[in-house]
Amino acid sequence: MRAYLPLLAAIFGLFIGSFLNVCIHRIPRGESIVFPPSKCPGCGTKIKPWDNIPVLSYLLLLGRCRGCGQRISLRYPVVELLSGLLALTMFSAFGLTPAALIYYAWACNLLVVTFIDIDFQIIPDSLSLGGIAAGFVLVWWLPVSYADALIGLAAGGGLLIAIIYGYYFLTGKQGMGGGDVKLLAMIGVFTGWQGVLFTIFMGSLTGTLVGIPWAFANRKNMQAAIPFGPFLALGALVYVLWGARIIDWYFGILL
Repeated sequence: MRAYLPLLAAIFGLFIGSFLNVCIHRIPRGESIVFPPSKCPGCGTKIKPWDNIPVLSYLLLLGRCRGCGQRISLRYPVVELLSGLLALTMFSAFGLTPAALIYYAWACNLLVVTFIDIDFQIIPDSLSLGGIAAGFVLVWWLPVSYADALIGLAAGGGLLIAIIYGYYFLTGKQGMGGGDVKLLAMIGVFTGWQGVLFTIFMGSLTGTLVGIPWAFANRKNMQAAIPFGPFLALGALVYVLWGARIIDWYFGILL
């Protein structure tokens, strides 16, 4: 039975990914994520259970609604696949433990944040502040002490506030928004202050590597707004999964 656990974890993640797509679509619009049932945004037809199987239904329907033929965004199977991959990765990293389930739920939160920030350039408080509240309840089962979680909360919010005001003082322009501050504070609860520092470094690095080519490709100047939430989410996930090994490798090179 244990041989099938990774597969079961991945399948579980695929079906959770279907729900995450609902969250991504409805939360920024202020709609309930429970009712009404999923429907096609084009014709309003209720989606049948056999047309709502993660990834498989998208392939069988050739990426179109059965009722009206409207194209379904590629984002739907992508989110489902990412959710399945996250479930498999967390299980592989933490085993069949409460920490694996908690970090998977946290990763799902970050996944929803990522796509909402890309589409709407906002990070809903229900995801960041709600994550902070949940984090202080769930940290008991994580490899993070309550002291580190509290320091991580303060460091996550405080460092970004300092960066925002420093950038404004130097340029007279606003850089990151308050949503990023609350997101990093939430990340700090689950990772501690060490995770906050790693997340800022990794998020800034990947943001730069993506942002510069994006600016040139779209003929934008370097002041063009690029959502920072996805890069913070990526940095946080990398820290939880491989942060210790990356830090050891990095300092091993220096020494």
